[in-house]
Amino acid sequence: MAGRDDALGRAARRARRSGTTAGGPLPARPGADREAVPRDGAGGRVGGGVMHIVQIVPTIGSGSGVGGTAQRLALEFERLGHRVENFTADTARGHSRRRFRSLLLHRLSRVWYAVDFSLAGTRKARRFLADRPGAVSICHNAVMTGDVYVNHGIVFSSMRARGDAVWRMARNPLHTFTFVRDRIRYRGHSHRAIVALTDREVDELTRVYGRLAAPVTVIPHGVDLDRFGPPDEAQRTAARAALGLDAEHRVALFIGHELERKGVAEAIDALVHAPTVLLLVVGGDSAAIERMRRRAGRAGVAARVLFVGPQSDLPRYFSAADMFVFPSSYESYGLVITEALASGVPVIATPTGCAPDVIVDGVNGHLVDRDPAAIGELLERVAATDVDDWRSACRSSVEHLTWRAAAERYLALLREVTQQRAPEAAR
Repeated sequence: MAGRDDALGRAARRARRSGTTAGGPLPARPGADREAVPRDGAGGRVGGGVMHIVQIVPTIGSGSGVGGTAQRLALEFERLGHRVENFTADTARGHSRRRFRSLLLHRLSRVWYAVDFSLAGTRKARRFLADRPGAVSICHNAVMTGDVYVNHGIVFSSMRARGDAVWRMARNPLHTFTFVRDRIRYRGHSHRAIVALTDREVDELTRVYGRLAAPVTVIPHGVDLDRFGPPDEAQRTAARAALGLDAEHRVALFIGHELERKGVAEAIDALVHAPTVLLLVVGGDSAAIERMRRRAGRAGVAARVLFVGPQSDLPRYFSAADMFVFPSSYESYGLVITEALASGVPVIATPTGCAPDVIVDGVNGHLVDRDPAAIGELLERVAATDVDDWRSACRSSVEHLTWRAAAERYLALLREVTQQRAPEAAR
């Protein structure tokens, strides 16, 4: 246990390097000379006073995406006594987004709304902020204004990780638009500060965009420790029974919407090398699920793959799982990884997003290449253990990653930004 405790300590120290920032323009060597952001030790009020915070985000609501992050931060900011407003795409348009039944029109509308929120939304957001001169702003996506910009992903890195990036970018005009827009964002002076979710993402930003105009701070996402936790025996039994699983089934859980990018194909192929494991897939649209069903059939493992589609009650599925598998090609963070660990479930994941920061090999899971044989070997190895033996180490490895801690780090950064703005306002 001493070795396991030491490993967990190292993992916690790596994760606590978050909340670091460059004290000025980024140095030539990516990631160098990042100074610690002061922790907010006065209820979210570094230097005192209540802040008026505007979050700029396409949509806001529950979930693990950008909108879910903005919602959790808004909740914590308000709990700490600050005023929060949200500028969304609906705010910019003055009405809700129209829904289309046609798949083609739906896809075209996604492109149009993304471009519109980037261009017209920027102009309207600037007017919105001009009417609130005392507010400090956080931009989560698309719009080209705001004091702090949060990087939730790099489209070119996502394409490159899947291979043939140039062709993928050229085939989808929205990807090309996003790349050009963000190059202007990072090389120009659209924001006073940038937030990345991991140290690796800081390095990736400099590889893709070169020297960045604004200093970068690393702030990892929080995880909802109240919602996600190890199940008791009754909860686990009920969750498995609802899925038609008995105590003998060894269940590897996958959760994600983009099935191909996040590695469901590799997880399915891995079952050939893990004959005792059943794969439970949560998420994906009907077309992607059908493609993966056919793949499972070709691999001869269709009887051991259960697709349940998108689900909102994720804790129930973690309760049913013996392990979590996530062989994603690219993640800016991968919140579902920390949700699995908070649920006491060991994680087998590729080294992308937060995985290298939170997973300690053999302690709370395993890091693995995106190779079905290697994934299958680890699935079978974990299947030979009892999930209860992993619970404590998994849970304790992420207990410091609360949404309150994340919000406090954002508040510390926002205080720095307001201090930088003060001399300019006095001119």
